[in-house]
Amino acid sequence: MDKRERLKQQLKAYLPEGFEAMVADLLLQYPVRFAITNPRATKLGDYRAPINGEKHHRISVNGNLNKYSFLVTTLHEFAHLETFLKFGHRVKPHGDEWKQMYRHRLWPAIQTGLLPKPIESALMKSLTNTKASSCSDTQLSRVLRMYDERPDHELTLEELPKNATFVLQGKQFRKGELRRTRFLCEELGTKRQFLVHALATIQLIEENER
Repeated sequence: MDKRERLKQQLKAYLPEGFEAMVADLLLQYPVRFAITNPRATKLGDYRAPINGEKHHRISVNGNLNKYSFLVTTLHEFAHLETFLKFGHRVKPHGDEWKQMYRHRLWPAIQTGLLPKPIESALMKSLTNTKASSCSDTQLSRVLRMYDERPDHELTLEELPKNATFVLQGKQFRKGELRRTRFLCEELGTKRQFLVHALATIQLIEENER
């Protein structure tokens, strides 16, 4: 078995069927160290350019993502790599140059016809209104989450009624008004206000628990 086939076999558990070759070819095309990591609360993936004489780029993707989120995040990070190769540090991380590279990576995935229609439609929309990440693209993030294996008790903030109380990262909040893609929420202990993403995973505080 050659290196490409080994990579395809290793990627099979993380990617939708039919996309193993696409990602394996990217890994072989560029000098990149690709890591599948434990879940990170603040990011789905990450790209790091070579520093201090290093030869390899570094890409990491959270290993707990559903297969479609894993694919989109991986293509997102490779778009960063390709932007760096073409423009170096002269451009913004999610500027027009990156958006162009990201669209260039998304289009072949859409063209395969292997993606579920809701995801294909959401990605088509993102081609014309590209956001910095699938998290900031609320519609795309919402569609991708449809394919998560969610516990029955797991909720997102947008599913709660106004003034409901919830726990996020060990702190208690009350849900307020929607501000674009985030809700203005009050931390109960300090009365400070925070903007929390509509799709943040939270734990509802029941009335009898207050």
